[in-house]
Amino acid sequence: MTSLGALRPDQVTDSAGIGGPSRRRTWTLIVACAGVALVVASMVALNTALGDIAVATSASQTQLTWVVDGYTLVLACLLLPAGAIGDRYGRRGALLGGLAIFSLASIAPLVFATPVEIIVARAAAGLGAAFIMPATLSLLTAVYPPEDRTKAVGIWAGVAGSGGALGMLGSGALLHFWSWQSIFWGLGGAAVLLFVLTLTVSSSRVVDAPPVDWPGAVMIAAAVALFVFGILQAPARGWTNPAVYGCIAAGLVFAVFFGIVELRRRLPLLDVRLFADPGFATGAATIVVFFAANLGFLYLLMQYLQLIKGYSPIGTAFAISPLMLGIVLLSGLSFWYLPKLGLRAVLFVGLLLIALGFFLLHDVEVGATYFDLLWRWLVLSVGIGFITAPATSAIMSAVPDNKQGVASAVNDAAREIGAALGIAVAGSILAARYADRLSPALSGFPEQVRGPSLDSLAQAQKVSEMLGPQGPALARVSEVAFMHAMQTSVLVIAIIVAVTAVLIGLWAPGRDGTQLRVVRRLRGGP
Repeated sequence: MTSLGALRPDQVTDSAGIGGPSRRRTWTLIVACAGVALVVASMVALNTALGDIAVATSASQTQLTWVVDGYTLVLACLLLPAGAIGDRYGRRGALLGGLAIFSLASIAPLVFATPVEIIVARAAAGLGAAFIMPATLSLLTAVYPPEDRTKAVGIWAGVAGSGGALGMLGSGALLHFWSWQSIFWGLGGAAVLLFVLTLTVSSSRVVDAPPVDWPGAVMIAAAVALFVFGILQAPARGWTNPAVYGCIAAGLVFAVFFGIVELRRRLPLLDVRLFADPGFATGAATIVVFFAANLGFLYLLMQYLQLIKGYSPIGTAFAISPLMLGIVLLSGLSFWYLPKLGLRAVLFVGLLLIALGFFLLHDVEVGATYFDLLWRWLVLSVGIGFITAPATSAIMSAVPDNKQGVASAVNDAAREIGAALGIAVAGSILAARYADRLSPALSGFPEQVRGPSLDSLAQAQKVSEMLGPQGPALARVSEVAFMHAMQTSVLVIAIIVAVTAVLIGLWAPGRDGTQLRVVRRLRGGP
């Protein structure tokens, strides 16, 4: 693999940025971190405003779901093509184009305000985000020499891991003072400001980057779109619904077909042989699993804090903000501990800490105090922070410099697929266990309140407010059923992550770059 620092001047175009080399790198890091923070924050920002949007636009529950999921789906399926375009035609240009699309799409709901128009605008914002996210990371690997990349990637990964909390803080603050439209103003304004700042960074276009593999781009976009669509539909339709398992199966078939075709191409979009590299493969797998755990946790936590504890949106954001400390701090220090411990130990320990954090949450009760929860959350935060940057570095270091945009897109796609899986698994278990637990307890309540109460805790609480003397009892049994369902969800996630930790510990390379002897023998090695 050729390092960027070893490339000849005629191989890389590096337009002048502000200041000297060191200052230019730092400035690029700031712009890149701001870009990825904007993309990730936008994923969760509207969750706090869905109730207001529903009242203002008369959106159905399905439409509200697609206000959030439309962005995620388009972002996920276009990441790899967008990363390849950035490699070929310039990463700064890809970032600028993505920011332009994102800003216009974010402002559009201020003019076109029907539910369908908002969904279309959010999908367009996902298109812009697909160009922004891989470009931010590949810009860093282009301007930083190999010996400094781990530190830069660690900071980027820490910001990316904290973007969800930042999005909740920002949207919660805006809603505290203004209407739901202020979130779109905030996203659009931030994108415009970042567009101006991006004009000052280096372009870092690799002249010998391969042409975009358009057939491969179409196949992988279709594979990810079908797979993620099926996953997103699972909580509402159930995993046995034909639309759910049909789309997931179709996505897997397209992915297999993509791999077969790419193996035959001289210049593939993604060299699928990279997945035989233990560092690349375990890095990607780890990101899928810990992002699934992270987003599943946030999905459960937001409902618990708002519906059980009665927190406001901005109160919820402040409550979970300590989670950012472990993620940012440990990601930024990965350049120090990763070489000393090796990838295998870091990923194994980090995943075990995440599993432990989920296990500790499985006995939380309705009346738990904030500090009862906080120390458990911090165990999760340490585990996530410990592996965020090393997993990303493992992916980026396995790929040649002229394909860093594609490598970044693999990293980002793993995050999006993991996020969709985590929310789908947590949501499905929560819904099923909640209904199973609550159904027997509703026998003493009027028939007309049972159906809405079984749909969700939010619906049960709404019904209880209009039920009269039986209202407090309905709210109480619904909250207990929700807590039992949440306990089951976190316990299942803990088991999944713990099993993954063992498998990753067996497969990942150690400090010396080799795998465990038993794995080498299975692979036919000495």
